Amino acid sequence: MNKRKEAALKMASLSVYRGILKRTVPGALYQLLQAEKEEDFLQAWGRFFAVLCERGYSEDLAGCITGTALYDENAFSVAAAAGETEFAAPLLEAVKRDLQVILEVSRLTPGDLLEGCPVEDPYALALPFWGTGQPVSALEGEISHCIRRMAAYYKDNGCGMYARYRAFIWRDSAIQPVAFPDKTRLKDLKGYELPRELAVNNTLAFLQGYPANNCLLYGDRGTGKSSTVKAMLNEFYPQGLRVIEMPKESLMDFPKLVDQIAALPMRFIIFIDDLSFSKETDTYAALKAVLEGGLAARPENALIYATSNRRHLIRETFSDREGDELHRGDTIQETLSLADRFGLSINFSLPDKTHYLEIVRQLAALRGIGIQEKELEAAAERWAVARGGRSPRCARQFIDDAEARWKRGMPLE
Repeated sequence: MNKRKEAALKMASLSVYRGILKRTVPGALYQLLQAEKEEDFLQAWGRFFAVLCERGYSEDLAGCITGTALYDENAFSVAAAAGETEFAAPLLEAVKRDLQVILEVSRLTPGDLLEGCPVEDPYALALPFWGTGQPVSALEGEISHCIRRMAAYYKDNGCGMYARYRAFIWRDSAIQPVAFPDKTRLKDLKGYELPRELAVNNTLAFLQGYPANNCLLYGDRGTGKSSTVKAMLNEFYPQGLRVIEMPKESLMDFPKLVDQIAALPMRFIIFIDDLSFSKETDTYAALKAVLEGGLAARPENALIYATSNRRHLIRETFSDREGDELHRGDTIQETLSLADRFGLSINFSLPDKTHYLEIVRQLAALRGIGIQEKELEAAAERWAVARGGRSPRCARQFIDDAEARWKRGMPLE
């Protein structure tokens, strides 16, 4: 039996790590190993090499194939991620065998696959070749050590998509990963040190296993409320933090979401952006139950962070306080009760001129923009006036424009 046929049978017999066959590169390799007709083999070769190049692994097949094991969600990885250290003997034996198969398959060379292939003279076709490379560090050395390192990796990083991604969104009743999340870091945010410190300290307490509160970040537009949440994710994801953005229209799905994350070892911020209601609705009631008192309350590994331009979340008019209702005071208290259920409320208000220009100066220094301070401040103020107000967002937009003009040798406007 040639190496190609043997590798195909071994991949077919994967058990615990069978999920890697659904991944693009291992799946394409499996199809190539199975191809028995000349045209099928050549088409499979082309597809496999194409997806290998698309993922940047044309010189590192071993790294690509073994890397899929790091992100596989299976009985072993889920248990290890949850902190378990004792595993059933049959499970460990299956893991050991599967990892050995994955390592063997990852070391296949183009020559191994061309030996005994259905093409009469494959070398005459000058097919593209890939490089074997090296397996991921967790799968180097003795297989028994590999199993321990893999278990440690899952415990530290989680498993499945939660090990591969840091940001997620609730869509179509499922948690879906965000491949390219916002890259904002805390050092990129200038001003608002005190309110931001409150959010950071609450998040750190949460990550360290101490009591922490659901958090409402409210205030004027463009002041960095959402950016603060995104920056904390980028700062603290190595400590196990993940963020799942949940549209307010989907709050009725909250029990479904928490069922999917309650047993995971990572810490989750469930992020609701731009939260407000024009009146009490089903989603309003659902959020109240989630924050406090509902049967499907948030699990211990999750906090809710919401941003809003409104402190009390429900838009209210004077006419709402008129009418013939007997217990009007009770109704008013009811409309205020949702915001009160956030244990931590942090205000972000628009800066005055002095604070705005300080943010501009700090951003310019961060980016190394060599424009004289007076010229920079005058242009920043013109920019704010033209746009109807000062805010950190306005300052950042101005700095983006100023940096581009400075690097292109153009004057500020």
